Amino acid sequence: MTHKPPARAGVREWTALAVLGVPAVLVMMNMSVLYLALPSLSADLEPDGPQLLWITDIYGFMVAGSLVTMGTLGDRLGHRRILLVGAVAFTGASVAAAHTPSAGTLIAARAIQGVAAAALAPSSLALIRALFLDVRQRTLAITIWMMAFMGGGALGPLVGGVLLQYFWWGSVFLLAVPTMALLLVTGPFLIPESRASASGRLDTVSVVLSLLTPLTIVFGIKELAVHGFALPSAGVLVAGLMIGVVFVRRQRRLSNPLLDLGLFRFPAFAVSVTGMVLVGIVLFGTSLLTSQYLQLVLGFSPLEAGLWQLPTAVTGTVVALVVSSLTRIRPVVLMSAGAAFAVIGPILLTQVDRNPVILVSGSVLLFAGLTPFMALGTNLVLGAAPPERAGAASAISETGAELGGALGIAVLGSIATGVYGNYMIGHTPDGVPAKVAEAARETLPAALQAAQQLRESLGIPLAQTARDAFAHSIHVHALITIPLLIALALLTLTLRRATRPQPPSQPEQATTPTPALD
Repeated sequence: MTHKPPARAGVREWTALAVLGVPAVLVMMNMSVLYLALPSLSADLEPDGPQLLWITDIYGFMVAGSLVTMGTLGDRLGHRRILLVGAVAFTGASVAAAHTPSAGTLIAARAIQGVAAAALAPSSLALIRALFLDVRQRTLAITIWMMAFMGGGALGPLVGGVLLQYFWWGSVFLLAVPTMALLLVTGPFLIPESRASASGRLDTVSVVLSLLTPLTIVFGIKELAVHGFALPSAGVLVAGLMIGVVFVRRQRRLSNPLLDLGLFRFPAFAVSVTGMVLVGIVLFGTSLLTSQYLQLVLGFSPLEAGLWQLPTAVTGTVVALVVSSLTRIRPVVLMSAGAAFAVIGPILLTQVDRNPVILVSGSVLLFAGLTPFMALGTNLVLGAAPPERAGAASAISETGAELGGALGIAVLGSIATGVYGNYMIGHTPDGVPAKVAEAARETLPAALQAAQQLRESLGIPLAQTARDAFAHSIHVHALITIPLLIALALLTLTLRRATRPQPPSQPEQATTPTPALD
């Protein structure tokens, strides 16, 4: 029997893809654009160390914790509907974040942004699957969408630098208003509704457990890193791990689990997702520190700092395009070789001083080496899973990438904060008042602000010591990332036996969500 070839996408579908690229750019840009705003934000809201870390990473954790839930809701209620509701919520939370009066309310606004962003990414991917029925066109469409996803993270520092040069720190959040307005106006006309033909019941208990697990674990890690070992902090960490165990056991018992853990029985899938988590940890943890270093240690303006980070973005984009075209080389080879090459980056970062070239060179090499994993990882995850479970695989893939980014900011950021504080304890200049010294140990912005309130003979040495402490924290961070990259390279090599070159693409039949045109 001859199969009728699937309909090829036309102008409307490709225009819809451009519209769907908007949330992809914003989801990642909103995670990276904040880095450059931290100094001016800290001076205005005066957050303490833990609050500053929550401001940066609560967004990523809410995204990661809500992705699978929002994907399930999209299957039941329609992905276009969830996409548009998420766009409205994201816009409202962005306006609230831009005009927040305190660190606590900013954390709350960022949390709502994270939940809304979780509605955008998986819905966009599901809608692309419904728009592009031809497998070759769909592959190209997903690649373009992933490039928009990566481009958002790369553009964040540059766009944020331009805005911060002329406006207040809250302006970085208002980027969402015009872009989301475009999605809300054009989406209902260009994008058909799509929902799964059959979907399981949403398990509320699993939703709560999926959010509590990472938030509780990270809170315990933050407290241990900043304040040292204490039974309450350790107890919170253990409680988070226990909640995670309960979540895993519940998923195994449910007939329609929130997270399909059965996919991890496939070695290629398990290794690919684990690798994506490691990549997110290294990249986002490093970006957080380098963005602050350029401004607070080297004294660059936000725009100058954004321009210094431009080589990293350009290099990553070029590498992504190159590796995507190397079809004769197996993806796992490119990914493993890239991870090994990336080790050169943190080796350079261990030598960071007052020369920005060393910092930027290390960042460029690190990102260039890990770009193959970002560019090829999603397709590898989807290819490792059985076709009938591709939807669940894509949700877990997105969750792994977002969770890795959030863990990088939270865990590596907490370690860097702890290293900074310990350095300050042993090197704070004599004569600095106890209360000022205690505040200076919290964060570098707090130390620089405190130094301005002291007489010059004490303020200048305190500021210099704080900058040295931050440089020391980057050195330690680099030493931590080196074994992570080596482990990633070795882990990826194990995929050479678990994966085989894919046969020529055939038209999909049962795995494509059924579009419901409204």
